[in-house]
Amino acid sequence: MPCRRADVRTEEARMAEETVGVDGSVQPTPILDWEHPALAGLVTSVRREAAARGATSPRALLQVAHGIIARRVRPVYSVEERRRASHTLRLGRGSCSQRMAVLESVARAVGVPTRVRGLLVDGAFWYPRFPRFKPLVPEHVLLAWPEFLLEQRWVPIAELFGSLSELSDFGGGAFTNQGGETLFDAVARTAVDWDGTPGCGMSGAGCDLSAQVLVDFGHFGSRDELFARHGQTLCWPARRLGEPVLGRWGAGARADAGAASA
Repeated sequence: MPCRRADVRTEEARMAEETVGVDGSVQPTPILDWEHPALAGLVTSVRREAAARGATSPRALLQVAHGIIARRVRPVYSVEERRRASHTLRLGRGSCSQRMAVLESVARAVGVPTRVRGLLVDGAFWYPRFPRFKPLVPEHVLLAWPEFLLEQRWVPIAELFGSLSELSDFGGGAFTNQGGETLFDAVARTAVDWDGTPGCGMSGAGCDLSAQVLVDFGHFGSRDELFARHGQTLCWPARRLGEPVLGRWGAGARADAGAASA
């Protein structure tokens, strides 16, 4: 099934330098289709819950949105990276990346610009989720890591709920990429660090995932731009074959149970 190209070229590693000054946007895109009625309804729910909690800042609003999305959109292993956020919301299930896209859509809808950082991550990072199917895990996984313009600076989703140091001190343990918790869920309770930030906490390297990053492609104005330039993790034939099963396979489900439920 894996079709991700295996060559990690040196010139691709330099692309990060070309995207240092990339601006984000609040405009809708084919993926971040926040003008769709389904997303408009979600934004209304977010505003209502935020008001009830007294969450008035843009950051607090996005924290509320994150919680609502976590409840409404069940985590699965869908491989369609370019799925419209509205479709993910209507399905009520989505991959980590798709759930992040829903959050980005909400952010843009409430006037918070977003952009993404493109990271090529070692496929072995996902082995704990698929111990019996390691040969089917792509060699590399392209990750669109969202950032939000808050308080006049770009805040990665990993710091939406606090600094990496603060999150690492919560005592909930590091993200292990297994069980029902995905990266989308983990950022609300623990530090997720792709850069090896000094002083991240957790007695050293608990939150440091920098060794998993093979290439940093830098920033893009939207996830649409990232996937247009670098493609999706799986090629079209692999997505067509895998989506009917993986798109319903819940995160944390046993391999046999996941396949049966599809």
